[in-house]
Amino acid sequence: MHIAEIGSELLQSTGILTITWGQIIMILVGLALITLAIKKGFEPLLLIPIGFGGILANIPVADIAGPNGFLGLIYKFGIESGIFPLLIFMGVGAMTDFGPLLANPKTLLLGAAAQFGIFTTLLGSLFLAKYFGFDFGLREAASIGIIGGADGPTAIFVASRMAPHLLGAIAVAAYSYMALVPLIQPPIMRLLTTAEEKKIQMKQLRPVSQTEKILFPLLVLLLCVLFLPMATPLIGALTFGNLIKECGVVNRLSKTLQNELINIVTILLGLAVGSKLGAGYFLKWETIAIILLGLLAFSVGTAAGLIFAKIMNLFSKDKIHPFIGAAGVSAVPMAARVANKEGQKYNPQNYLLMHAMGPNVAGVIGSAVAAGVLLSIIP
Repeated sequence: MHIAEIGSELLQSTGILTITWGQIIMILVGLALITLAIKKGFEPLLLIPIGFGGILANIPVADIAGPNGFLGLIYKFGIESGIFPLLIFMGVGAMTDFGPLLANPKTLLLGAAAQFGIFTTLLGSLFLAKYFGFDFGLREAASIGIIGGADGPTAIFVASRMAPHLLGAIAVAAYSYMALVPLIQPPIMRLLTTAEEKKIQMKQLRPVSQTEKILFPLLVLLLCVLFLPMATPLIGALTFGNLIKECGVVNRLSKTLQNELINIVTILLGLAVGSKLGAGYFLKWETIAIILLGLLAFSVGTAAGLIFAKIMNLFSKDKIHPFIGAAGVSAVPMAARVANKEGQKYNPQNYLLMHAMGPNVAGVIGSAVAAGVLLSIIP
């Protein structure tokens, strides 16, 4: 009998009897994300850590994503504290060339227009709360809406301050849609443009001096300090990283930000986000609603950028290819690459990458500004 009890306890400590159907489903979801990354090339730097983190989070008994598990500890240190988003923004700043935006400043408007998805989804969240009983107040709605900026660090930063109890679901939604840009955006781009618009060829951008590139992050930071101090942590990290890159006298620091720092943080952040793919946390109506609202936010932001580019063409002598408007959602540089790839399908001589980088980097600033606005006006 004693031996039988020991055998029973030993069996209970394995996954054979303790794994649930929910955990099996979420492990398959993790494997699907890894497959998309490897076979389809959908942002492997994001999807492989997120997918693997999701698998680890659903291993029974081990409690790897629990408060004392190693994924749980990473999540608490980097995401709950909000430190990972700021480190990511430093790296993004060091990797970003604002030259295309400075060469064609009107593309800043496309980055601003793409933030429309944020405020549309905010209203959508309040609608679900009022008519379907979801427990979303204004702070929760704002945190969900920020997914529409397609900027994972900004979404985490806002949620950690306004709705920490929804942080995991918002982080999963934001980073999943960032990674799935090549899957989500093209159908919207094709649907909202005519055959003639798809073939628009844009002129080559003017050269931008180093002086302009050095002054730009300082000017952006100054404007942020004067008009929107709540956005300063994000904008400050972004502009610091960009100044390190453009000043040309601290190449070691610039290379560290662009490589070692951002790579380490991306690994840890991806695993931490994946830790919230646990069946007990993810397979709930509230989380599923946030994922669907995130898709709405991202789709509306993409459509708004496209439509605004078409409107600008009504008043502009030099036509803008509407596809670059879709890049205003901020997912750098994935959205710009998608705009370029789609444009070449309809005109092989069309090279939209640098043109699309203008609204793309404007979207980074735009999402941070939108975050600052929400943090400032919502008590």
